Amino acid sequence: MAARTRNSLRIVGGAWRSRRIRFAQVPQIRPTPDRVRETLFNWLSDRITEACCLDLFAGSGALGFEAASRGAGRVVMVDHDASVTAVLAEQKHMLEAGQVEIVQEDAMQYVGHTEQAFDIVFLDPPFGTGLLQQALPVLVARRLVRTTGLVYVESPVQAALPCPESLSRVRGKTSGQVRHELYSLEP
Repeated sequence: MAARTRNSLRIVGGAWRSRRIRFAQVPQIRPTPDRVRETLFNWLSDRITEACCLDLFAGSGALGFEAASRGAGRVVMVDHDASVTAVLAEQKHMLEAGQVEIVQEDAMQYVGHTEQAFDIVFLDPPFGTGLLQQALPVLVARRLVRTTGLVYVESPVQAALPCPESLSRVRGKTSGQVRHELYSLEP
């Protein structure tokens, strides 16, 4: 068994189940825990196959690689930090994850210019930065979430999430001090 390090995590399910991946040692990275990812991807089980996914604040890559492992057709992982994207690229190569695209760019710049619409968007920015509150309305206003799409959000329990009116909460759960929620577009 490979030695566990502080900057590694285990893929929970799918083709790469139990494989360990590394992530950059950057203080703001807070990987989504195994049990939370398992719950999330149980929620997404009937929607993930061949889905086009966006992991907007990729960080550890936990959500994006988990989606790819479970059959997503395309996963775009965006992070502004060069050391983070370098490690993500190494992990992509190690897993031979051709469906994963790594983009080194500021998340808000990315959502400001991309024309790609996504089936599933993962939003788990560093807490306390206001990035979640900035990104969510832009994703909706620019129609970067398909009409049948879903948005997954991680936020501190105590933080108020200004949710655009066009989004409706589908599911949610709290783990410690973190809230995990799944939203859909209103019909």
